[in-house]
Amino acid sequence: MSTPTPTSTSESILRRLEWTVIRRLDGLLYGDYRSLFRGFGVDLADLREYAWQDDVRHIDWNVSARMDTPYVRVYNEERDVTAWFLMDLSPSLNFGSGTQKTGVATEVVAVLARLLSRHGNRVGALLYGSKVDTVISAKSGRNQVLHLLHRILHRPSQTVTSPTRLHDLLRTASETIKRRSLVFVVSDFISEPGWERDLARLAMRHEVVAIRLYDELEMSMPDLGLLVVQDAETGEQLFVDTHDRAFRSRFAAAAARRETALRDAFSAAGVDALELATDDDVLDAILRFADMRRRFSRLASGGGLPQHLEKS
Repeated sequence: MSTPTPTSTSESILRRLEWTVIRRLDGLLYGDYRSLFRGFGVDLADLREYAWQDDVRHIDWNVSARMDTPYVRVYNEERDVTAWFLMDLSPSLNFGSGTQKTGVATEVVAVLARLLSRHGNRVGALLYGSKVDTVISAKSGRNQVLHLLHRILHRPSQTVTSPTRLHDLLRTASETIKRRSLVFVVSDFISEPGWERDLARLAMRHEVVAIRLYDELEMSMPDLGLLVVQDAETGEQLFVDTHDRAFRSRFAAAAARRETALRDAFSAAGVDALELATDDDVLDAILRFADMRRRFSRLASGGGLPQHLEKS
């Protein structure tokens, strides 16, 4: 199958991001590149005691049994990374009080893909609408990023009558991505339940980062009077009175419960999360994320066992 020729739209978007974001990030992250995008080496370098934020997959159970305390294997890391972007492009991503979530997703993926490819790494993607309809094999170079942008920007419009099944995307990724990779799950995580277990299963083999997109209107409902709201994925419509303070309070409480459940799911799966609002600056968001990962790396030098390994 031939590769589509990148359009002037994808070229102009990438060129704008290269001048406004990517070059600045490339310089600002130079010292943090290893902590932000870790490689996956296979050469055993040393053994040391388990510390908070260590990957439990690196525990050496034989040594731990002899020493009566958890020990982990330390590997020499390679700089080369294969990164995959699992993009949820279902209709709920078309929402946004200003910029749509789809636009923010496209921008952050373009930035991260180009930042990675500038260092010689390969990037690939799985695109989900009502199902996983596009698989872009991992390759390196600027043309690969343009190809990825082209496939995102030139997708046929969808009329979906069923909710998003995010677990289909995660399961397909588990079957498709054979080599251990850096995996970005880009979604608003508005989905049928059940994806949490598949996310945890994916994180057992790969380094997974959840890029969670949201809009402030999803957190609290303003007083706008009588409205007809429509579910973007099922088409179901509901007549609501946003002037009703009790309704707005229930809406905010439900949103807060969902926020807690999402963060608990990410924590249980052992994945880092970058939360990105539709009005966020991508440069600032990625710098915040880099700072978070750097601080977690510092925590790895000491501390006790994580809760899931503590004796009850």
